[in-house]
Amino acid sequence: MNVWQGEFPSQNTLADGHYGTCAVDAFAPNGYGLHNMTGNVWEWTADWFDAAYRVRDRSRDPQGPPDGTHRVQKGGSYLCHASYCSRYRVAARQANTPDASAGNLGFRCLRD
Repeated sequence: MNVWQGEFPSQNTLADGHYGTCAVDAFAPNGYGLHNMTGNVWEWTADWFDAAYRVRDRSRDPQGPPDGTHRVQKGGSYLCHASYCSRYRVAARQANTPDASAGNLGFRCLRD
């Protein structure tokens, strides 16, 4: 995955070949055929964030509460490092305001 290698934030060794974002298919897909589910850019989701929601709704793919003030982000980014990010994994959810923007935030287009 595309995350920071080396000493954060002073030296990225570029062991994965990338300083910033990478092409979506730069790394092999996971067992479901999906690329970059961790690292590269934090992924915006359509879900509103509620820290306790996943505890209350244990269904397979809960859609989140009907409203809120923060959206869910998942997956981590190229700026994640073990000494800096603690939530760069597929199952982790974190909150951010819907108007937030940065070079390490993105989204995934889907189709049925």
